[in-house]
Amino acid sequence: MNIQIDSREKARAIQKIVAEFDRQGVDHFVSKLYVGDYMNFDNPRLIIDRKQNLNELCSNVCQGHNRFRDEMLRAQEHGIHMIILCEHGKGIECLEDVIWWDNPRRHKRFWDPETGRWTERETNATTGDKLYKILSTFQRKYGCRFLFCEKKDTGRRIIELLGGDGNDG
Repeated sequence: MNIQIDSREKARAIQKIVAEFDRQGVDHFVSKLYVGDYMNFDNPRLIIDRKQNLNELCSNVCQGHNRFRDEMLRAQEHGIHMIILCEHGKGIECLEDVIWWDNPRRHKRFWDPETGRWTERETNATTGDKLYKILSTFQRKYGCRFLFCEKKDTGRRIIELLGGDGNDG
């Protein structure tokens, strides 16, 4: 297996992933990819796009919606199957678990000068339920898949997913 790593991946962020590739004897090199972050030369029509957590994924599909959609469209137009692998952990094991995600941006502490105390208010940040609906729509419209893992397992999951037929759950 020979894995190409996108050159826009930050070296520090992928140290453990590269260490796992080395540990398992997986050849790898860094070069710019058309879409996504990881590709196996034996199956260039399957690409993995890594997200560090649900906060990043939420930001990509909400604030960066057009850019994210355009990447999915580029993949779709070229017959590339995209797997978005989110390193969230903390009880998020499948797409349906996103419904219960508590977005940390939904709660903000404010100083109340009248009471002289900090008080917590809910913001309009995206809820887990809304994010789930957005991601489900992306899956349906663009044929991508959202999978989840713990950070410590990312390298192993990338090898599994790229080495298999891409139908692993």
